[in-house]
Amino acid sequence: MRVVHWDEVESRRSHMRGAGGDWRFLGEAAGSVGVGVNRVLLGPGEVSTPAHVHGADEETFFILGGDGLSWQDGQTYEVRAGDCIVHPPRGAAHTIRAGQHGLDFLVYGPRNRIAGSYLPRVGVYWLWPTWADVGKPPHPYERDQHLEWPDPSPRPESIVNVDDVDVQFGGRSRRLSAAAGAKLTGLNLVTLPVGEEGAPPHCHTAEEELFVVLAGEGELELWAPPDPQHRFPADPVERHPVGAGHVVSRPPGTRIPHSFRAGPNGLTYLAYGTRDSNDVCWYPRSNKVYFRGLGVITRMELLDYFDGEPDE
Repeated sequence: MRVVHWDEVESRRSHMRGAGGDWRFLGEAAGSVGVGVNRVLLGPGEVSTPAHVHGADEETFFILGGDGLSWQDGQTYEVRAGDCIVHPPRGAAHTIRAGQHGLDFLVYGPRNRIAGSYLPRVGVYWLWPTWADVGKPPHPYERDQHLEWPDPSPRPESIVNVDDVDVQFGGRSRRLSAAAGAKLTGLNLVTLPVGEEGAPPHCHTAEEELFVVLAGEGELELWAPPDPQHRFPADPVERHPVGAGHVVSRPPGTRIPHSFRAGPNGLTYLAYGTRDSNDVCWYPRSNKVYFRGLGVITRMELLDYFDGEPDE
């Protein structure tokens, strides 16, 4: 388990003309495995990356501050603080440019690795049944994009603002990326009143979660792994203070359940996670098990490994 503050993460800036802004790789610093979140600060007029589209990854942006334009397949759309933007795989080519006040945003996405074989001595990537020459200069970020930035068009359904997303769970949660059309991942804005708990303590077998605290303070609570001798635990075994700017990574398969509890000024955070139909989620206090792909929640009995086996 690792908790980092975004101010403590090294800022990186590329000197290639196709890459703009100061980048902080928050997920990497927090120990994420299969997903990532970066904080990007663009100066006025800067463009973050060349226009691109992913073959398998679903990208989600959350605008923290400033203003700018989202470029998508030759169209532009105004973006501002509180916006969530979803780019599906094999969708529109996209990039983003800061307005006159700069732009501060988070970008989330999985880290899918491309299949195939790289032959470094001959500069070929083998993609059965054919191949492609790769790695020849100039670097893609040094090539001219020939981007045009027309006047903004009406915003598509893939861009939503927090104020326009319905509140659920008694006013505590907004499903931002779902409202913007996300299918493979989820980004929720969670606002907890004083002393309240977020999602019940739980851990995943396949899904990975990332949390970024935006305001207030509270505690990350960690619970004991499954133990047949201590069923239905009542209290966490560890508590870690968190506040605005803290980033928490919860990879799958740790067997360590987690939860959040708000402090005296409440707690607001972004919760990001994958949506894996193979996932099984365990809730220690109630001993419930959720099979995501089946949509089934049940309760199971914790047993020792040799329970019911004949004595030697």
